[in-house]
Amino acid sequence: MASSEAGVEPAARLRGDLVLPGDKSISHRALMLALLAGGETRIAGAGDGADVRSTAGIVRALGAAVTRSPGRAGNVDYVVNSPGATAIHQPATGLDCGNSGTTMRLFAGILAGLPVEATLDGDASLRGRPMGRVIDPLRAMGADVDGSGSDGARAPLRIAGRSRLSAMVYATPMPSAQVKSAVLLAGLAAEGTTQVRESIRTRDHTERMLRARAVTVRSARSEAGANAVEIDGPATVGAVDQDVPGDPSAAAFWLVAGAIHAQAELRLRGVGVNPTRHAIIDLLRQMGASIDEEGAPDDGVGEPIADLVVRSSSLRSIEVQPAETAAAIDEIPALCLAATQAQGRTLIRGAGELRHKESDRIAGIVEGLSRLGARIAADGDDIVIDGPTALRGTSVDSFDDHRLALTFAIAGLIATGSTTIRGADSVAISYPTFFADLERIRS
Repeated sequence: MASSEAGVEPAARLRGDLVLPGDKSISHRALMLALLAGGETRIAGAGDGADVRSTAGIVRALGAAVTRSPGRAGNVDYVVNSPGATAIHQPATGLDCGNSGTTMRLFAGILAGLPVEATLDGDASLRGRPMGRVIDPLRAMGADVDGSGSDGARAPLRIAGRSRLSAMVYATPMPSAQVKSAVLLAGLAAEGTTQVRESIRTRDHTERMLRARAVTVRSARSEAGANAVEIDGPATVGAVDQDVPGDPSAAAFWLVAGAIHAQAELRLRGVGVNPTRHAIIDLLRQMGASIDEEGAPDDGVGEPIADLVVRSSSLRSIEVQPAETAAAIDEIPALCLAATQAQGRTLIRGAGELRHKESDRIAGIVEGLSRLGARIAADGDDIVIDGPTALRGTSVDSFDDHRLALTFAIAGLIATGSTTIRGADSVAISYPTFFADLERIRS
């Protein structure tokens, strides 16, 4: 990705309504499940970030007809016509996942059980991210998957799919919704019941969306008391239209902006409030953030939604336990920013997974917020922040990581002077209209 810079000036106040990008996790899965379902699927309000476009491109390369049209507030609508899982096309070239780990890991699970040979590849950042956590369980199910790199566990991934896999019981070594989803999607092509066990419950969009498409998925408890999810295979995915709610990970940045700014009231329309994505709201409320949820009907296939209203707040420090960190892993950079404005010492425990995202997010958030004047440090996989601290504008590097770029831009709204974010164009990964939205609600 070519790097660019963006400047952010402090805002006197923040006011207005926002319609956010369609939930990235749901947008990915809606496109993938549309590929597996025969016939037509309509997806409304999908996110239009680069990651979701990568998924749509692979769905097209595997034989589905995919059309996209402008949707609400910068989102897009898709119509997918697929021949179904049994008639997937052999791709003519390698499948480009861009920067999207979700695309690579979930398609690895899907392709493992399809009668095609394919190579999943991505950009330099994605090639550096660990894929062994997906390769290992898929091989245990009988899939033919080869990784690259010195450890044999990096992209590109070469997959020779099989029409039938073996069901298995798999305990994830660390909490990961992507790994859980990859195994469950492979379980669609497995004989018998595939069970995934987690020490900490992760986001459950895959389970909800499969149930809505007539696939038997059950929640269970393992003998050791761990959370478990079971899927019965082989299974056929039905075609179901999906209205994608607003992305709670995108909402997190505005929730923090509203809470830390002295003159703020923001309404975020139609945000997904799935209980497994609710941790950032719960944590900010523990800190004293004024966040109201005004309920709305769910999206029709089991995903709850609500309008979120956030107002200026007086924040206090908290201690975030590893299970809470795992539940809010994508929002931890924004939470760190909130902690710089909270009274006392905030401790975020067990954030090691952040080192394996688009960048080493622990190092990146510590470096960037420190440059802005925050008192923040890493202690192994823990993050320690002392507040409150007045932030001052300066130049910070996002390391081409969209979550870091978004965090530093929000920080710029309360910092004195100008804040320049290097690699600001990375926001297009998840939130292409972010800077336009920022200008619209500031004054």
